[in-house]
Amino acid sequence: MGAGLVALAAVLWGTWSLVLRPSGLPPIQQAFLSLLVMASPLPFVIRRAPFADRGAVVALLVLGVADAGSCVLYFAAIDRGPVAVAVLTHYLAPILVTLAAPLLLGERRSRRALAAAILSLAGIGLLVWHPGEGTSLPTAGLGAASAVFYALFVFAAHRAGRSFKPLAVLALHALVSAGLILLVFGAGAIPAAGPGALRVALGTLACGVAATTLFFKGVTLIPAAVTGALTYLEPLTAALVGSFAFAESIGLTGLLGVVLVLSSGVAVATET
Repeated sequence: MGAGLVALAAVLWGTWSLVLRPSGLPPIQQAFLSLLVMASPLPFVIRRAPFADRGAVVALLVLGVADAGSCVLYFAAIDRGPVAVAVLTHYLAPILVTLAAPLLLGERRSRRALAAAILSLAGIGLLVWHPGEGTSLPTAGLGAASAVFYALFVFAAHRAGRSFKPLAVLALHALVSAGLILLVFGAGAIPAAGPGALRVALGTLACGVAATTLFFKGVTLIPAAVTGALTYLEPLTAALVGSFAFAESIGLTGLLGVVLVLSSGVAVATET
């Protein structure tokens, strides 16, 4: 049951491009609207007691900043395409977390993670390099930048989750993220009512709220190593979506890059 829930969540996350690309909205508006929808469970999950933990409250604020940056950059990467490049560079985050954990959390240093980081960079290089054609370097840069913010998100979520329940963490941080985007970009972050906005809102219920709820439920039933490995169904799904829905060709060189990135991530996720 736990493995199935996490796997389904990862597959749903991998279909974000089906929601975002046809909407016609700019990435800033997509990010603002999706975060606003993810904050919608707030009235049902808010409790006063967890706010007594000041460290958890600070972590929630950091979480909000991190996810705002991650969403804007990630959605911009998907908007530019190719989808496989956007998602796989975003999935540098688990390796960044493993590399940074010894410094931030005092965890054991991992030689496997260091080797995996090098192989992942090589894999991404193969993905973005197309001899005789244009490169996907801008997309890769946006995806990699989103991975840095998402790595920060993971550390902050770890601390916030000590006092706040998962759905409360989801809703509270999303409200902070949406507010920050509105503060920085002003009225330009607010999408006009129409089919595009409705598509993003409804899609977020599936790819955001439902997927995250399934994920939070599933992770309590299976080991962390299994969770880490199963989440790599997201970039696999995204690569298939890019190929079949948007006719994005990966090619043999790119396919080798996909294999390097995915195998590196799974190797880190399954390390004991």
